[in-house]
Amino acid sequence: MLVNLKTVLDMAEKGGYCIPAFNVYNMESAMGVVKAAEEMNAPIIMQVYPRLMKEETGYYLAPVILAAAKRATVPVCFHLDHGPSELETTRSLRYGATGIMLDGSTLTFEENIAITKRVVDICGFADIQVEGELGHVGTTNDAEVDEFTTPEDAKRFVEETGVACLAVAVGTAHGRYSKPPKLDIERIKAIREATNNTALVLHGGSGVPDEEVKKAVVAGIRKMNFATDICYTFLDTCLDELQKPDRAIAIDTFMKKPIEAVKEFCIEKIKLVSAENKA
Repeated sequence: MLVNLKTVLDMAEKGGYCIPAFNVYNMESAMGVVKAAEEMNAPIIMQVYPRLMKEETGYYLAPVILAAAKRATVPVCFHLDHGPSELETTRSLRYGATGIMLDGSTLTFEENIAITKRVVDICGFADIQVEGELGHVGTTNDAEVDEFTTPEDAKRFVEETGVACLAVAVGTAHGRYSKPPKLDIERIKAIREATNNTALVLHGGSGVPDEEVKKAVVAGIRKMNFATDICYTFLDTCLDELQKPDRAIAIDTFMKKPIEAVKEFCIEKIKLVSAENKA
C-alpha cells in the first residue's frame, strides 16, 4: 500500500527499529525491492535519485514505483532522495512521491534552513513530509569524512524547518568503502536527545559493518539508505548471466536472476535493521 513518509517513520519510532530505504533505477530493481518487502512483511521506502527526476527517466519510472507500491501488501513510501532544489522536489510531488528529501547540506547553514523550510511548507499543502540534511554526507572519494553534524545545530535546524526526519553526518559516505567506516554512535544519541527524538537518517548504508548498523538503530537511526550495493548486486548478476553460453535472450527472462538477486540483498538488509514482520 502506498503511504507517506510520516506513516513509516511513526511505525519505526513506535517499534524501535529502522525503515530500510532502497534506491531503485528501473522496473526490475523496483520489483526486487517490493518482492523482498512482501516476503519479509516489512514496511519500506523506495527512493529515486534527483537526476532521474530532472531527466525524462523519472516520468517513466514514477508510474512503475507507484503501481508497485499500491499493489504491495506492505506499507511503501515513494521518496525523492537528495533533492537539491525546488525543481526536483516539485516535479517529484507532481509524479506522485509521498516523501521528499531536500538536501541543502552544501549551502550555508542559514541558506539550508531557508530552502528546507520553504520546501516543508510547500509539501505540507499535500500532506507530504520532508527529510532534511545537516552536515554534508560526502562520497568515499573525499579525502576525509569529518564534517559531522553537531547536536546544537541539529536542534535549531529541526525547530526552524519542521522536517520529519534529519539525515546526519556521523561517519558514513556515499559509495563503496575502501575500509569499513566507524560510526559516531554517541553523536547519534546526542542529536536524538537535542532534537526531542527526531527520526534520524543514515546515508551511505552500503558497506557499513552489521554491528555498526545495529548500534546505530538502537541509538536512534530510523531510516537507512542503501543504493550502491543495489547497483553492484544488479549489475554483477547481469554480467554473470551474460557469461553463460545458454543465457536467455528474451530480456524479461534474462532479468529474472537480477530481480531475484536484488530481492535477496534487500531481505538481508531488512533483517539487519529489524524491519521484518513489522508491517
